[in-house]
Formats: sequence, structure tokens, C-alpha cells
Amino acid sequence: MNANFDYIVVGAGSAGAVLAARLSEDPHTRVLLLEAGPKDNSFWIHLPIGYGKTMWSTKYNWCFHTDPDPHMNGRRIYWPRGKTLGGSSSINGLIYIRGQHEDYDAWAAAGNHGWSAKDVLPYFVKSERNQRGASAYHGGEGPLRVSDIGLKDPLIEAFICGAQELGVPRTDDFNGAQQFGAGYYQLTTWKGWRWSTAKGYLKPARGRKNLVVETESQATQIIMDGTRAVGVRYRKGGERGQECEVLAAREVLLSAGAIMSPQLLQLSGIGPADLLKKHGVPVVVDLPGVGENLQDHLQIRLTYESNQPTTNDALNSFFGQAKLGWQWLTKRSGPLAVGINQGGCFMRALANESATPDIQFHVATLSADMAGGKVHRFSGFTLSVCQLRPESRGHIRIRSTNPFEPPEMQPNYLSTDLDRRTAVAAVRSARAIAASQAMAPRVIREVKPGPSAQTDEDILAFCREAGATIFHPSGTCAMGLDPQAGAVLDNRLRVHGVSGLRVIDCSAMPTLVSGNTNAPVVMMAEKAVEMILEDCEYRSAA
Repeated sequence: MNANFDYIVVGAGSAGAVLAARLSEDPHTRVLLLEAGPKDNSFWIHLPIGYGKTMWSTKYNWCFHTDPDPHMNGRRIYWPRGKTLGGSSSINGLIYIRGQHEDYDAWAAAGNHGWSAKDVLPYFVKSERNQRGASAYHGGEGPLRVSDIGLKDPLIEAFICGAQELGVPRTDDFNGAQQFGAGYYQLTTWKGWRWSTAKGYLKPARGRKNLVVETESQATQIIMDGTRAVGVRYRKGGERGQECEVLAAREVLLSAGAIMSPQLLQLSGIGPADLLKKHGVPVVVDLPGVGENLQDHLQIRLTYESNQPTTNDALNSFFGQAKLGWQWLTKRSGPLAVGINQGGCFMRALANESATPDIQFHVATLSADMAGGKVHRFSGFTLSVCQLRPESRGHIRIRSTNPFEPPEMQPNYLSTDLDRRTAVAAVRSARAIAASQAMAPRVIREVKPGPSAQTDEDILAFCREAGATIFHPSGTCAMGLDPQAGAVLDNRLRVHGVSGLRVIDCSAMPTLVSGNTNAPVVMMAEKAVEMILEDCEYRSAA
């Protein structure tokens, strides 16, 4: 083993690509980036609507399943996660949402100094290159491209008008002064192509001699010297590949995501002592919170048949597909350029209990039995709705010492009264918009849950039977003050009780943000780089 690198970054996803690119800007800093998956060289990764292909690709996707969830009729729920350069930013739905200002203020109020909305805004701005240019809330020169949806769709327009009938104002910016409103999403695309962190951050950095990117290299353990992280063991070429070890002179940075970052900590002896002893893992640091505090957005999908053509019709027709392809080839526009969900809204389902929006809609001009599935034969559209701040908590726990065995994943969806009531109210909100004067003329019937589901009990039963992830697992290595109360990281994302080790990804969120998670993770990585460099300078001066 040789100390060939200053920093080892584990995971080349939404955070890892940012860390590697930013840290290697200093030519004297040596950075190794380890990614378990292959290079992002598939056409379907870069075509926005290719999300429907990569959703099921075992090459570019971990294709996880949860354990049977007792609150979801014992169902095992499919959890896709990115396994390639760019991670989930290479296979996600492209939606650029930051969350509410109140989310970050709550982090800071809980003791995470430096994470208030005012504190994090500069890092959102730094990361962003918005098509609209720079403003008080947006960046115009950052690596992450953010674009408007070009062509307005009549169905999305009707949805926005329907939401307005319910008192939700139209907005052209969910990431500005307030989130409340209905409108079109901005996407991480540019001229009809996906703009992942691999493309925005990593690609321009790949020519640097001080940055080494190793794909198909899965980290299996953090190398510890006492309570200091000094390197990483990894397997090059899969489970039967070559075992390698490498040392980090400064820090190991985990960005493997909310599932695999806590798994790697546990495999390395950092986690709940009882769990580690159960599997024969020597305890390095007893941290009860590692793998706990799991949160996710549960997606409830209402499907409608329309009396007007939708994207279903185009995708079910050879000539329709040809037209979509020609539209993308000649104008870089149309459904192929914008993915699945074009518009949505943030509103309050339990208006007497929440001061800010508590649900989010994703509106798709197509319909299928599940996200990324084969579209229905009829003209259909989907109103997907999720609770923004669930109270339900689950966990991630190793099953064995085999790093290639997926851990236990238990989300415990709908395990609290608030979550159950919000899910029911969210379905009723969706139905109210569908029944509005703007939307009703377009609807033939509600396919799912269907007219038979009328009582709260009926609707809740539908949520348990049909609910699925909207791909935002978070919180499993949470920031906080007290390790014995479940905190894993301090406010500088350093693992409590360990030196030379940080976790920088969705798992670091103490509470889930109110919206999609990709943009917040990029922000967290930008902020983390600044803290890493500040701490390095402090140590050098000392």
C-alpha cells in the first residue's frame, strides 16, 4: 500500500463527481475517485427519456428491492439507484428542485450550524448554470446546466389552471422566494441532452493528471488505523475481481448514497455495536445512528384515461415514435428531450397542520403501471403525489460481512398517523384538480385508484397496495450534535469519533428536504469542498 492520494472519494454520483472535480482543481492535490459501476457511455443515459430504459438496467442501476414492508401489505418495493459515472444523476427524472427554505433553517436550528437557507444559497448558485441567467436565487456560470421545458403542453397547462382553481398560484420558479405554486419544472438538461454531474463536473476534469477515476471498482471496506480512516479496500472488476488497497494522506470521502454509505461504515466497524457484533465485525466506533433514520418520499400514482391524445399514443405507434424522434433530432425538443414529468405543484394537503406545502405533484403526459414501465394502450396521463416531510423512519443494516450482499432495507412507509392522513389527503387533492373545470373536460375516467375507492379506508388501502418510491432515500448518516441520539456526522460532515472520514450524500440529511434531492446533494458537495479545504489549511497551520 502506498499513500498515492490525498483524497479518496467513494462513489462517482451526484456528490462524488462534484468532490473529485473541485478538489482536483488544485494541481498539487491528488484525488482518486472510485465508482462501482461502468462509464456512462450509454446513449440511453444521455437521452432524457432514456430514463425508461436505465430504470431497469442492471448494468447502470443497482436495482435494489426493499425488505417486505409491514405497512405496505408486506410488499418489496423496487428502489433503483445509479451505478455509473454520475450515479443517480445519470438515471434520474432530471427535475431541478432545491426544497423549501424552512428545510435548511430546521437543520440549522437543530444544531447544524452553517446549514440555514441563507448559508446554503451561495452553493446552489455556485453550482448552477441556469438557462435564464444569474439572479438573486440562481447561478449563470456553474457546471450544472438547468433548462426550461421549451414547448408548453396543453395537459400541463390544464393541470396548472386546475390547481389555480384550488387556490394554488401559478409560478415560473419553484426555487425562488417561495416554493408554493403550480407550474413547469426546470430540468438538468441542455439542448435536449441530460446534464448529469458526470457531464457537468467530471468530464471537464478528466484530463487532469492529479485525478484518477477507477470505474467498476467497488469499495468493500474503509482501512482504519485506530479511529482514523487511512484508506480504502476495493474490488476491481466485480465480486470476483482483483482486491486492491489504497491509502489517503488526508481524508476518505464517502459518497456512495443513502444505502451504501451506511453499509460501508458498518462493514468497517463504524455503527451500532450490537449489529456489528451480531455479524462478527470488530467494533471501531459505536455509532448507533449509522443506517437508522431512513426517510423517503412515497409516491402515490393516480392514472387517468384522457379523451385527447397523450404521449402514450405516440409511444404506441411506429409513426408516433418516428415523429418524436424527428422532433428531437431536428429541434432537440419534445417528450424525448424532457423525460417523463414536465410539470407539477407544491401545495398543502393538510392545510390546518402545515404552514408550508406538504405535498408535491409530478405530472406526466403518459401513464404506465409503474414509473419507467411500458405505457398503457389507452390515451393516459398520471398525477403522482408525495408527502414532502414524512415522519416514518426506516433503516439500512448489513446482513453479513459480504460487501456484495445488499443490506436490509426497511423504509417503514406509512408507519405514522400523520403520514397516513397526508397520503389520503394527497389523493383527494389530486382528485380535486382532476375534477376542476380546466381538467375535467379532458378526463374519461380515473383508472387508478378508480371510483370504488371513496372512503379514507379505501384510499389508504390503495396507497398501501400501489405506493412506491419516488427515489429519494435519505438520512441514514444524519448530521447532528449528539451521537448517542442518532447523529452520525457533525456539521462539517465528519463522522463522529473518527478522523479523516466524511460522508457527503443524501444520507447526511438530518431530515428529508421538501422535494427532489439531486440539486441539494450537489449543493452539499460544493459546501463540503470548501469545508474540507478550510480544515486542511487549519491543520497545516497548526
